Amino acid sequence: MKTVDAAGLPIGDDHPPRIMGVLNVSEESPYDPSVFDDPGDAAAYVEDELLGQGADIVDVGLESANKRFEVLSAEQELDRLETAVETVERVDGDAVFSIETRYSEVADEALSRGFEMVNDVCGFADPEMPAVCEAHDAAVVKMASPPDLERPGAVEDVDDIYDALAQNGFTDKTVVDPAFGGWSEGKTLADDRETFDRLREFRGYGHPVLVSINRKNFLKDVAGRSTEEALPVSLAATSMAVERGAHVVRTHDVAETRDAALVGYEFRRDRVREGGVEELDVTTVREAQRHVDRVRESGDGESGLGDAAAGHATARAYEVTGLSGADREALLGAGVAVVGRDPAFVAGDAETLRTAARALGDRDGVLGTLVDTWSKRGR
Repeated sequence: MKTVDAAGLPIGDDHPPRIMGVLNVSEESPYDPSVFDDPGDAAAYVEDELLGQGADIVDVGLESANKRFEVLSAEQELDRLETAVETVERVDGDAVFSIETRYSEVADEALSRGFEMVNDVCGFADPEMPAVCEAHDAAVVKMASPPDLERPGAVEDVDDIYDALAQNGFTDKTVVDPAFGGWSEGKTLADDRETFDRLREFRGYGHPVLVSINRKNFLKDVAGRSTEEALPVSLAATSMAVERGAHVVRTHDVAETRDAALVGYEFRRDRVREGGVEELDVTTVREAQRHVDRVRESGDGESGLGDAAAGHATARAYEVTGLSGADREALLGAGVAVVGRDPAFVAGDAETLRTAARALGDRDGVLGTLVDTWSKRGR
């Protein structure tokens, strides 16, 4: 996993989760407490409500990316940039300032005038964005999006998010964002829940991960809460996201989110990362496959072995009641670990179990249930 240096702020596995607070100078933005058109008021908000409560990064939005609003042109965003720049100049405090934009020319101007990071909500749909960020040696958040400047985040199939993140490549200082939220009419709450469930997969590119889940609808739906009531579910999800490998959390509720993120960080998996060895954070075959694909693309993998390698990376364990002696011997003969009689502990890595299923063929009873389970690739 890369460590990204964002203007001196390290972002990665070996560092605490970073909190990105939000400031909007866009009158369309839906969250009123963070919206300002006066630089003095905006600077005071940044100092008191964002930096004062523990934000590491301040993300400044020039327009709402909500699909209900018309998309501003680069020229219109540049007209609003003055307020943002003056705000940055007035802030008395230590933070990394990020500009949220989809346009390379806006990013270039902002990075030339005090901003240090870019939050690209269209995921390099502007093909000049990577070069601009590299020219300024700036970190950049790349949100999963189609190659369309007017449709930020509008990736409607969860299986397509991973590929969308790769469009126009990555810089060495890219942070990836899988795009939670209702960015398009076709995206459902179930899609966001699945994306969250598969969060570890997005570590597969080897870049730090940002999540923007604060008061999102898919979390509100779980507990039946309104936006105003949704802070507790957001904090629960924040801890889970960090435990699953997120490195940056974007939020309007800085103090509370910081605490939740630190809890998730404290209880994350303890993995070896020393002497050229990094233990990968994988719990499913699909998560392992992402890393296999990355290494294979770099030229260091062996073609044709990827599926088996990913299967060997994850284990399955079962407590089985009613296993006959003959079935027990059949499992042992197929290379599956079996301990005890009734109940028995049955275990193996996913690839070994799939191979055993092929060898055992059609079976009845308890063994048949196990074989049917292993015959499916699993995730």
